[in-house]
Amino acid sequence: MRAAILAAACLAGAACTPAGSDPAAPAAGDAVINPVVHFEIPVTDIDRAVAFYEAVFAVKLERREVDGYAMAFFPRADGRPGASGALAQGDVYKPTKDGAILYFDVPDIDAVVARAEARGGAVLYPKKDIGAAGFVAEIADSEGNRIALSEAAE
Repeated sequence: MRAAILAAACLAGAACTPAGSDPAAPAAGDAVINPVVHFEIPVTDIDRAVAFYEAVFAVKLERREVDGYAMAFFPRADGRPGASGALAQGDVYKPTKDGAILYFDVPDIDAVVARAEARGGAVLYPKKDIGAAGFVAEIADSEGNRIALSEAAE
């Protein structure tokens, strides 16, 4: 799970540029931004998925229909770090363990994993200490997606 460790290091603010690459530095006056602004997690059963995510992450999702697709949006605080995101059900949304891996910042991986398992989720990558960056783990959600967890070091 080298990718999990690298991603967690990136979350902790370490250099995330692949070896040998030459990243373009922002020009004077350019603002540095976080490039990801929104994500959508594919689901096959929006009711089951909403129940899973609300219980596991202790959040309230806001349901809406967008362009004919059932969606449930995670809470978002303007002006705070992080991207917006939603669960999404429809013909173009296919749950998988093989695609992009989203990292959720959590205060206690052990508690989140326990809640996930109680709701039918499974541990895909057990909690791992990654030093100064804290801890990571990966779970399968109620729909079969691979979801990563990141807990900051104390």
